[in-house]
Amino acid sequence: MEFDFIIIGGGIAGTSAGAQLARLGTVCLLEAEPALAYHASGRSAALYEAQYGLPSTTALNRASKAAHETLDGGLLSPRGLMLLGAAEEEEAFAKDATDMHLDRLSPAEAQEMVPILNTDHIHAAAYHSEAWDIDTDRMVQHYGRQIRANGEVRTSTEVRKITRTTHGWTVETNNDTLHADTLINAAGAWADGIAAMASITPIGLQPFRRSIARMPAPGGHDVSHWPMLMGTNESWYAKADAGAWLVSPAEEDPVDTPHDAFAEDLTLAEGIARYQPFVTEEVTRVTSSWAGLRTFAPDRCLVIGPDPSDPSFIWCAGQGGYGFQTAPAASALLADLVADRPSDLERGTIAALSPSRFR
Repeated sequence: MEFDFIIIGGGIAGTSAGAQLARLGTVCLLEAEPALAYHASGRSAALYEAQYGLPSTTALNRASKAAHETLDGGLLSPRGLMLLGAAEEEEAFAKDATDMHLDRLSPAEAQEMVPILNTDHIHAAAYHSEAWDIDTDRMVQHYGRQIRANGEVRTSTEVRKITRTTHGWTVETNNDTLHADTLINAAGAWADGIAAMASITPIGLQPFRRSIARMPAPGGHDVSHWPMLMGTNESWYAKADAGAWLVSPAEEDPVDTPHDAFAEDLTLAEGIARYQPFVTEEVTRVTSSWAGLRTFAPDRCLVIGPDPSDPSFIWCAGQGGYGFQTAPAASALLADLVADRPSDLERGTIAALSPSRFR
């Protein structure tokens, strides 16, 4: 079958790119798993926080806000972010608070917002309301509908061979053979492998595992309006989720081979141990846990644009932990580059995201 664009990867990177490209031509999105957003995208903390990330990432965050507020009637709901630090963390705490534009609170003021906080341990706190939960499932489904309006979404479809042809690309899957002028690599932790399959030089993407534990709401509290809590240097975080409470070790454990990640008990225990002194309610039960792979380029900036060796091979990779909050602007940039039209982003940001920086 013939398409203008074939996209490999059905996470937030691939679905958002597909929605933008569907305005330019026919799209076929391929996802190996039985559902979209199965891996990292389906295991995200789902927070929009514009100051989170390197400068090129925060530029994408800011440029994405209007879309988050309007897509499908709006995807954001209030959350807020609170940073907590112990006495020995003052210097690192001050840097984090400044970088994220947080306002200082006394421990007592923080406890008024989150009553389980342990003011005997907390030396410093900072907060702002400029952080929102993202309805990630609704976002992915919205983008999927836009793709289907001018193309197809194929799940349970494994890419087995990629061949460069005179007129574009041939992709052989477990179900069919497809052809397209342009190939978009949005395969997340598998993106370097897809590049190698297409005879494109890999970038050196590195997947890192991050885990999370789900537990009952501490002390039976209504946690729905509590801010997300974060330890200094992002050493742990905790946030409400559908009436329950999530605690993450916020670890970055490198993974040699991409796979369906799972949480390790020891890692969860270490993360809970870092979180525990900051609260008065003891963690006694974990009801479930999971992990995902956050994949970064060597410089930890996203990778968006055509490969310098072949402009018909487009990278949309290295989202790390920023995929959902950057998706509207990142996918718009990708479509602008494909259509050879001006972008609203600054040139320095575009250059910082370009795959050309690795060649």
